[in-house]
Amino acid sequence: MTLRFEPILTDGIAQVSYFICDDSAGCAAVIDPCPDVDVYFEKARHYGVTITHIFETHIHADFMSGSKELESRCKGSAKIFVSVEGDAKYNFEHEPIHDSDEFVFGEVKLTAKHTPGHTPEHLSYLLSDTSKSGESWGILTGDSLFVDSMGRPDLLGDEKTEELTQALYKTMRDFFCQLDDNVIIYPCHAAGSACGPDIGDRMSSTIGYEKKYNPYMQIETYEEFKKEVQNNAPPVPTHYPKMKKINAKGPEIYGHTPHVRALNVTEFANNISEPKAVLIDTRDMLAFGGGHINGAVNIGQRPILSVWAGWLIDTNASIFLVLPNDEDVNFVVNLLWRTGHTNIHGYLAGGMRSWQEAGRELTHLPQISVHELYNNKNQYLPLDVRKDEEWENGHIKGATHKFLGHLQQNISGFDREKPMATYCASGYRASIAASLLQKNGFKNIHNIPGSFKAWKNAGYPIQQPKETKK
Repeated sequence: MTLRFEPILTDGIAQVSYFICDDSAGCAAVIDPCPDVDVYFEKARHYGVTITHIFETHIHADFMSGSKELESRCKGSAKIFVSVEGDAKYNFEHEPIHDSDEFVFGEVKLTAKHTPGHTPEHLSYLLSDTSKSGESWGILTGDSLFVDSMGRPDLLGDEKTEELTQALYKTMRDFFCQLDDNVIIYPCHAAGSACGPDIGDRMSSTIGYEKKYNPYMQIETYEEFKKEVQNNAPPVPTHYPKMKKINAKGPEIYGHTPHVRALNVTEFANNISEPKAVLIDTRDMLAFGGGHINGAVNIGQRPILSVWAGWLIDTNASIFLVLPNDEDVNFVVNLLWRTGHTNIHGYLAGGMRSWQEAGRELTHLPQISVHELYNNKNQYLPLDVRKDEEWENGHIKGATHKFLGHLQQNISGFDREKPMATYCASGYRASIAASLLQKNGFKNIHNIPGSFKAWKNAGYPIQQPKETKK
């Protein structure tokens, strides 16, 4: 018998699913799968096992669940198991799980434990070895307990936040704090997720370590816990409420990565002129700045594309893509799929080369260096689009601040004629912001490649928090 227990990190959304199998029993379980499920079949083939169980810790808000997609492709060998605690309801076939239900895979046992707070139905799964004393060696904590952090209780709206905060506090004090120090925690998210405040960089920890260093596990009074967990929560991404509804209903099943048509220049031009069309250009910021199709939004081809598409692009929009290379289409479609964007109508065949060779018009987004900005201080208004905590830890003097996720709702507050230069940490988010402003009629917008990192490395002055408060 060999136990296989593997975390699978989905970059960008910083989500962690788990593959568990015992090769002597020939069966496997997947916990909290993403929609691009090929990775789980690759694991099953590698270990010579069959996926029989698909578990969810809760109804996810930050990404599209892959449970239905995975079940469909298992062709009858697997079932979906979900919590019905907290009166949870689902509009798809499932096997209900209650607190203390047990599941055995060879010599590995999963025991469901109701751990509400992040959501009412939330479950964690204790892991134990049936061949020994039965003591738990690990726990799949979902979105309840993270490394250095806790799950946020505010995603179901203000009317539920107090109730869920109380439940989260009770879960923390009465359950997690009572586990043995040597129990290893395996959360559903790593650093970068907005499902909890300041999640740590490591993908696992121990209960003992968290008791000692996790600030939320050290708080004893409810009022202090409430203040910390609510005040430190990051902004709620705009796609979260929609993902909740889609995942409770059950996402559409594709059976493969959603197919996207290749469109020639004429077809592409005709389609992107439609009112609901949204054009996403996934090329590097410098390529985008050199020449792009008017109205395009530049969300570069990195895993974090999932998150920014979630923040900025309506899931009902008709999406059209410009890619660095045509063979990148499946990679980009999977990134969009993870945050519910499946209404992708086509990509430009041959990319910008075919567009320019067809004699079509190009729009340019000027790029300026930090040196140009510094030497022409009075010519540009620097716009910082980083998160609040990044801004508060230091920024370019004279800059104004608006977090990228909230920029679209606040565009009317900016002077469309004033020359502006957007910056973030390295330029990626800044280019998104600049393209959004340009799309909305700003004529004198510029992007700063390298952004704040380049500014600091060039030795230019930084306005510190204490200076901001004066």
